[in-house]
Amino acid sequence: MIHHLAPNGKIGLVLANGALSSQSSGEGDIRKNIIEADLVEGIVALPTQLFYSVTIPVTLWFISKNKKQKGKTLFIDARKMGYMVDRKHRDFTDEDIQKLADTFEEFQNGTLEDIKGFCATCDIQDIAKQDYILTPGRYVGIEEQEDDGEPFEEKMTRLTSELSDMFKKSHELENEIRKKLGAIGYEM
Repeated sequence: MIHHLAPNGKIGLVLANGALSSQSSGEGDIRKNIIEADLVEGIVALPTQLFYSVTIPVTLWFISKNKKQKGKTLFIDARKMGYMVDRKHRDFTDEDIQKLADTFEEFQNGTLEDIKGFCATCDIQDIAKQDYILTPGRYVGIEEQEDDGEPFEEKMTRLTSELSDMFKKSHELENEIRKKLGAIGYEM
């Protein structure tokens, strides 16, 4: 597909996540060459269940022969975006789509600020240090969690107490189920 692009051509691809990191059948070398040729403009990790016929996680690849941001690639982790339409299908809101489009446009204009856990701009050297693996999570990191102000020791004491109460309740429910099954002639 890249071979058929015009000198200023662009293409968007939907690929299985394996293409981000696979080393089999020369895939690692192909990916390295595409990166070194400065063709990868952006990589967007998508949430699962976006497509009716495909349940595996996929990634959008944006390939450009004449990138505005030479030597740079945008990584977006959109895996937490969207909402469940039903039990099996996820969709993006108009705001989600606009956020992705705005992020890409800011990147192209050179005005994008990295947002931990969501997007990052990296150069070819950064990608080379990661062995040419293009998994967005490696570059965007984990979003920062707000400190709730509860000291660690107090939180652990509280949480372990809650867990102990849950285990106790679980055993009570287990015994109740055994009794009910026994009453109708089934022993466990």
